[in-house]
Amino acid sequence: MAQFQFVMRSGPTPGVTFPLDGDQIIIGRDASNGVAINDAEVSRKHARMMFQGGKYVLEDLGSTNGTFVNGQRLAGPVVLKAGDVVSLGEKIVLMYDAINMDPGATVAVSRKAVQAPPIQSSAPAYSQPPVPSYSAPPAGDKKTNMTPIFIGAGVFLFICLCVSFFWWVDATYRWCVFFPFLSGC
Repeated sequence: MAQFQFVMRSGPTPGVTFPLDGDQIIIGRDASNGVAINDAEVSRKHARMMFQGGKYVLEDLGSTNGTFVNGQRLAGPVVLKAGDVVSLGEKIVLMYDAINMDPGATVAVSRKAVQAPPIQSSAPAYSQPPVPSYSAPPAGDKKTNMTPIFIGAGVFLFICLCVSFFWWVDATYRWCVFFPFLSGC
């Protein structure tokens, strides 16, 4: 019997396993969802998974930042395969995995637990595609505020115009024309 899970590769809680159980699972920021991920990049109801024919089918629910499978933005429902990389927006990366489970085994924790320890797979090893690395820009990389630059350029231009004007007035002997209040005019 196969069971499915998501393992968070990057996001607010890397390494957390989300066991997938049910015919329909909503993924999103809302705490009532089957897979709840508290991150601003995730919509409240971001995506839906439906269990059909022994496989999960994933579809985006009109999320703001999109749902991606192996780097391709979803335009419609997609059947997930073990090893698929599911991304919610740019920062949240989940690895979809199928694990073999002994139906007679005792389960120590609820399958609904959000932060269950990673489940070791007894399935034969397979070659996983490389996981794309999505990382947030470093904290120091912020957009530059251009306002001080524009103000500085404006002040510099104003000073240049003033200097040019006074140089022209002095060179053409027009002090008395522009400044009649000066002594000697």
